[in-house]
Amino acid sequence: MEQGSEEARRRGTLGQQGDSTMEYRKKSVVIEATQWFKNGDHPKDDVMRPFEDTGKVPTEPREGAIVRYYRRPEHKYSGDTVCRHCGKILHLHGWIDTLKGGHNVCPGDWIITGVEGEHYPCKPSIFKKTYEAVV
Repeated sequence: MEQGSEEARRRGTLGQQGDSTMEYRKKSVVIEATQWFKNGDHPKDDVMRPFEDTGKVPTEPREGAIVRYYRRPEHKYSGDTVCRHCGKILHLHGWIDTLKGGHNVCPGDWIITGVEGEHYPCKPSIFKKTYEAVV
């Protein structure tokens, strides 16, 4: 380790402006994840939950609580538009609210529950490179 970095570590200023760049490893964290293919796939979607305004139980599955129906107001993103990520029409996609705004969910994406309880989508190729099953 460089002498300046060792000194910065002792002073508690490591990572502040002027210090040498260092390599970091992501902390090992166990996450929950579910692969999503259609409305109701996420175990917390609860598509038969009572309606909030009336308390009535729906007769047909309703929009998921975690992965909602796909929605974009702009015309260029209508339901029959083909997704540039997976090649399927957007009508088959989901929508998820994340801490950084809303995101499309392609069929086959993984829905990860983060360390703060938040949910976000992850492409299968990234998921495979980043995560492994806990045994």
